[in-house]
Amino acid sequence: MKILKPLGYSVIFAALLYIFQNNSFALPKVKVFRSPTCGCCMKWVDHLKKNGFEVDVIDKLNLSSIKKGRGVPANLQSCHTAIVGGYTIEGHVPASEIKKLLKQKMKIKGLAVGGMPYGSPGMEYQNRIDPYDVISFGDGKNKVFASYPKK
Repeated sequence: MKILKPLGYSVIFAALLYIFQNNSFALPKVKVFRSPTCGCCMKWVDHLKKNGFEVDVIDKLNLSSIKKGRGVPANLQSCHTAIVGGYTIEGHVPASEIKKLLKQKMKIKGLAVGGMPYGSPGMEYQNRIDPYDVISFGDGKNKVFASYPKK
């Protein structure tokens, strides 16, 4: 314990606090399947990268087999499908919700933002923000995981 006294407990406490506040757990790599002609998908990929994710992008002309194979309900499908930490992420799901899912280790298949709602990550156009829900799926029921815009 002699080594702690010169550093001071407050320095150690501050370092630990910084680590916990900055979500220091290692994020798994994200694999994104998208149509090569879709621009908003790459904007969503940029959003993930800005939030600490490493991303591999795979261009594919037909994504229906991936969506079906990953159990994405038809009413929740969007323009791109991602796989991260064993979960399926469909559409413009905010990075913060993906991080929350990874931390909580929920027993679901994944999260989805059906369609392409304005104001969701990658769909920021002309300051328009439409309300939308992030839906969890794959546990027998689709449930609202988060709603946007946050109040």
